[in-house]
Amino acid sequence: MEDPLFSSLFAAVEATPDDAALRAQVAQLLLERGRAAEALQHAAIALQHDPAQQVALAVLAAAAATLQPGQPAAAPAPSTPPAPQAFDWRAAEADLGPASTPPPFVEGPAETIRPGDDGPVEADLDVEQPGVTLADVGGLDDVKQRLRESFLDPMRHPEVAAAFGKSLRGGLLLYGPPGCGKTFIARAVAGELGARFLSVTLADVLGPHLGETEQKVHAVFAKARSLAPAVLFLDEIDAIGARRSGIGSGWSGLRGMVNTLLTEMDSMASDNDGLFVLAATNAPWDVDPALLRPGRFDRMTLVLPPDRPAREAILRHHFARRPIAGIELGTVVAATEDFSGADLEHVVTSAAEQAMARSVQAGRIEPITMTDVQHVLRQIKPSTGSWLIGAKNVAAFANADGRYDDLVAYLKRKRAL
Repeated sequence: MEDPLFSSLFAAVEATPDDAALRAQVAQLLLERGRAAEALQHAAIALQHDPAQQVALAVLAAAAATLQPGQPAAAPAPSTPPAPQAFDWRAAEADLGPASTPPPFVEGPAETIRPGDDGPVEADLDVEQPGVTLADVGGLDDVKQRLRESFLDPMRHPEVAAAFGKSLRGGLLLYGPPGCGKTFIARAVAGELGARFLSVTLADVLGPHLGETEQKVHAVFAKARSLAPAVLFLDEIDAIGARRSGIGSGWSGLRGMVNTLLTEMDSMASDNDGLFVLAATNAPWDVDPALLRPGRFDRMTLVLPPDRPAREAILRHHFARRPIAGIELGTVVAATEDFSGADLEHVVTSAAEQAMARSVQAGRIEPITMTDVQHVLRQIKPSTGSWLIGAKNVAAFANADGRYDDLVAYLKRKRAL
């Protein structure tokens, strides 16, 4: 019959299986009661969680000796572990031989060891071969045309570009409200060029040690060059290339990151053949102005909320994967002006949740209807509104060099400026 004491102890161990001290005490009590095999098992588990658990070590040795055939039973494990003994180097040398054991301390040349100094830094990035092109981007014909004229056509026909003095240096910056497909467009550009695609964010290059961030930025460009032809996409460039004037003196690593990025962009004239650098941001006005000079990100393309054909394509894509009935697509498209691509997906997903709840209650699949869509449209508003408010101030007061002419024209069409 099971001892009530051990029933309680086993329940406690089961409730807190990682408590090495508790399990060691249980093992000691088991050994004292003559249950050496169980004591050995619990001591071993305790040592898995805490290799230095002294009670468990003592129980393990005593239980193993007890269970060994031909050996006298070991005394119960002491409640207080013995004091640790100094390691006997002479005995170890006698067992292994003097040639096998190096001396405890040796003299050598002084060497400075820095945190994170583990050799050359290598970029750990996923490399894609996009299967999409601009033909897969619904609508946005103006954006596609600007991409072809300012970036794709010169890259595809360098001899024609050279004849007209068109420089192939520099990169392309996509900007606009969040959720409008800037990353997808960047992948489509890589697909158009038949190039590999590498995406980089701040988390990929920021390091905790002095100089590590700069090394990571250099490693990213080095890897991209080794994979040419390749598109290197710097997502949220306002974080990677933030205005240095806004970075405090204590953030030297961030300043160094921007400086290194400038250096790498300048090298595009010499050793970046076949490397195309794209970037995206919701706030180009927060990017360091030096990054927007000729030879760097000197071409900017505004990616606005999807137009009517784009909204129709996006909605068709998301509705196609779900059971629907009686969806008036034109009505939904007209009701979602200024919605981003992410907003449109949210509309369809929320309507699907309504239909799913009905399906659970009815015990059968109920399709998404216009009633579901109209219900969620009364609740969901476009997320681009706050961005447009901030962009309006920039267009009105910070467009002296004409950098945001496309944005000004868009706001005037909307009578927001």
